Amino acid sequence: MTRVIDLSEFGDGFRTDPHPVYARLRERGPVHRVRLPAADQYHETWLVVGYEEARAALADPRLAKDTGRIGFRFMDEELIGRYLLVADPPQHTRLRGIVTRAFTARRVAELEPRIQEITDRLLDEMLPHGRADLIDALAYPLPITVISELLGVPELDRERFRKLSNEVVAPSDPGSEYDSFVALAEYLKELIEDKRCAGPSGDLLSDLIRTTAEDGDRLSVEELRGMAYILLIAGHETTVNLIGNGVLALLTHPDQLAALRADMSLLEGAVEEVLRWEGPVENATYRYAAEPLEIAGTAVERGEPVMIGLTAADRDDARYPEPDRFDIRRDNRGHLAFGHGIHYCLGAPLARLEGRIALRTLLERAPHLALDGPPGEWLPGTLMRGVRRLPVRW
Repeated sequence: MTRVIDLSEFGDGFRTDPHPVYARLRERGPVHRVRLPAADQYHETWLVVGYEEARAALADPRLAKDTGRIGFRFMDEELIGRYLLVADPPQHTRLRGIVTRAFTARRVAELEPRIQEITDRLLDEMLPHGRADLIDALAYPLPITVISELLGVPELDRERFRKLSNEVVAPSDPGSEYDSFVALAEYLKELIEDKRCAGPSGDLLSDLIRTTAEDGDRLSVEELRGMAYILLIAGHETTVNLIGNGVLALLTHPDQLAALRADMSLLEGAVEEVLRWEGPVENATYRYAAEPLEIAGTAVERGEPVMIGLTAADRDDARYPEPDRFDIRRDNRGHLAFGHGIHYCLGAPLARLEGRIALRTLLERAPHLALDGPPGEWLPGTLMRGVRRLPVRW
C-alpha cells in the first residue's frame, strides 16, 4: 500500500519554509503521495519533487490539463470559461496561437519605458517616507498597473480586482473563493462587452477581441473572458512575488546584495537566481492522468491528480549544486519557475522585464535599503510563494 505523507503535520513551518520538507522527500524519491494542508484544493495528490522528473512531467501529454478528458469540470472553468491552463492540444494550440498574435515579444519590449516611468513614480511616492511595506508600495502596484494598462482595465477597478484576485489564487476560505470567482466572471463579462461596443482602442484585450487567425478563427466571448482572466491573474500575481521574494532574498544575503550593487551587469543573473531559489509559484497547477502511467517508476491511475513541484525541483541538488545557497553568479539555466513545455508561462518575458527594472531602480535609488522588521506571513496554500508584507527602510 502506498504511504501517504500528510504535509499538514509539518505545521506552520511548512508554509513559512517548505524547502527542508521537499528536501527530505527528495531523499526518499522523486514522487510521493501526499495529503495537502486544508487550504488546498485536493485532500490527496501525487507530488513530483525531483528536477528531471518534474521537467519530464511538465511536458508529458498523458498528464492532462483539460479535466473534461477525465469527466469533470472545476468551478473556475464553469464560471470563467476555458483558458490556456485548463486546455490541451489541439484547443490549447489554437488558443495560444491566437493570443500570441496580439501579445508579441515586440509589444512587451515596447513597454520598457512605461514600466520604468511607473517604477519611478511609485518610488517618488515611497522614498520620502523613509520606510514602507514594499509589497503595497511597489511589488503590487507596479505589475497590476502594467497589466491593467496593457489589457485596458480602468484605473478605478484595480483595487477591486486586487481583492478578487487575492481570493482566487490564495483564498482565505472556500466561500470567499467561490464568491470571488462569481464577481470576477461578471466583471470580465462587462469589461469585454464595454470594449466590444467602444471599438478599437489599442489595448491588448481590444486587440484580442478583433484578432483573427490565418484561417479566420477568432476567440468566442467565453474564450475572451478566460483569456482576460488568465492574463490578468498570471500577469501580476507572479510578478508581485518575484519582486517581493527578490528584495527579501537580497536583503537577507548581504554579500550577494553587495556584489550586485558593485556590478549591475549581474542583474539578469540575480533575477534568474531569485526565480530558481524562491520562485513566485511553488507548485504548478494540477495535471490529471488521462490514462494509467508511471512517473519515475510510480504507478499513477487514470484520473488521479498530479502536482509538479517547481520550487522543489529547483532545489534538487542533482541539478543545482548546493541548491539552498543563494548565488547570483551561479549557472541557473533550465530552472522551472515559469514551467516547461507547451504550458510555459506566456508572460515570462514581461515578468522578467518588470523584475529587472524594479530591482535595479530600487537599489539605485535606495542605497541604504534594509529590512524594517520580519516579513509578513507567507501566502496560504501550495500554489503561490510570496509574503503578504515586506517592511523595509532606507
